[in-house]
Amino acid sequence: MQAQCPQCSTRMQIDDAKVPDKPFKVRCPKCQHEMRLPGRGQDPAESTASNLVPPVPPPPEAPPPPMLSQAALERAERVAAGERDALVALGGPAAEALQKALEHLGFHADAVEDVEEGARLLEQGVYEVAVTSLAKAEPGRPETLAQRMLRMPLDTRRRVFVVLVGEEFRSGDGTQAWAVQADLVLHPSDIGRAEHLVRATMNERKRLYQPLEDARRRVEAS
Repeated sequence: MQAQCPQCSTRMQIDDAKVPDKPFKVRCPKCQHEMRLPGRGQDPAESTASNLVPPVPPPPEAPPPPMLSQAALERAERVAAGERDALVALGGPAAEALQKALEHLGFHADAVEDVEEGARLLEQGVYEVAVTSLAKAEPGRPETLAQRMLRMPLDTRRRVFVVLVGEEFRSGDGTQAWAVQADLVLHPSDIGRAEHLVRATMNERKRLYQPLEDARRRVEAS
């Protein structure tokens, strides 16, 4: 029989052969607290529950995996075919210029206005690159894409190459990019250099993350 002292939580093992048929009392060897335990002929539920070792609760059931959207399923097929997708959530002429820059780099670039849908597709791994601004949502309006991305799990965020465009940035400034949790920051006046800056930053990011990706593949293969 196993028991646990309710006073000091000391666990003890009692030889079953020495357990009487009726309830009995024992003293804790550590704090000398006297506790009442059930005998072999008594239902343990009738004894003082705090004197028994509490049962180990079953592990919680894992939540069901999220349903993948049709876009996510199509994305998986395109990945298998070697294609790459990017998301551009910007307004004005900068959006079109960045779409073209990404297409030159081999991405299929989508311009979206529905932030909720764009964020959901990012979470499902539909897009490899996300381009947006750091502007905050207006009162009473939904969150911006940048705000939604900040709330994504770290592992999900790490899989997305994030480009933020804004007047407050110095293009290619690594310190500013780190501070806003982006991979690359761009000033609107440097959109013409976007293709070069994105390519260079992607190459550097790949070099830095290569050991992590290699370790991940080894774990998944084992």
